Amino acid sequence: MDADQQWKKQCLNKLDHSKKSSVDEDIEHVVILLNSCEEYFTTSSCSGRIILIDGVSGSSDVHKQNCVWLFVSHQKCKSEDLISGLARSSADAVLKFEPFVLHVQCRQLEDAQLVHSVAINSGFRNSGLTVSKTGKILTAVRSTHGLEVPLSSKGKLLVDHDYIHFITNIANKKMEENLRRIQRSVLEAEEEGGEKQKEEKNKTTVYKRRRKREQHCQTDCCHGDGSSSAPDLEDCLDLFT
Repeated sequence: MDADQQWKKQCLNKLDHSKKSSVDEDIEHVVILLNSCEEYFTTSSCSGRIILIDGVSGSSDVHKQNCVWLFVSHQKCKSEDLISGLARSSADAVLKFEPFVLHVQCRQLEDAQLVHSVAINSGFRNSGLTVSKTGKILTAVRSTHGLEVPLSSKGKLLVDHDYIHFITNIANKKMEENLRRIQRSVLEAEEEGGEKQKEEKNKTTVYKRRRKREQHCQTDCCHGDGSSSAPDLEDCLDLFT
């Protein structure tokens, strides 16, 4: 077992430390597909979510690990869900939409470039890849269409219910676009995979033709009677590949 296989085994055997302790339903097929390939394995993922969190009053930044989660959904939500969550706010409540994110460790640089290309073409234009000091090649699939809106301060609601309805619709539209991009990435990956298989098949066909020609040449040289033999159709076609 090489280093890449060892890394993959160790990572996939680790416990899922997310709040759900499982892969999100909308990207489960993507994660399974990647992990079934020896070139890739996923290290973390989120299909995208709408969250309402209660932060620390007076803080200029929202750290989710130090906040109370008032509401979270990986699907579209209703404004009533947010209103109910806001009723429990005692600090600074913030509504956030966080788009799909996926981290994939890749075997070789060209594998990472393929994932990155699929991600960019699917609309995840904040994607990138890094190489660590230990040689680990990681591709991060990310987008930029997030949302972050403060709704209360020290437990006091800053907006009316009409605005909450309005901002809920915006968050839901972003979720819809997020899911469309995920589906687009699957179709893009299937297309890239098909092209790769076709390319490998063409290479194999060319190799077989050349081997056949070489064998004919060797036979003619060893057992020829001095007469010239006309090249067969496959040999002629091979000249154009």
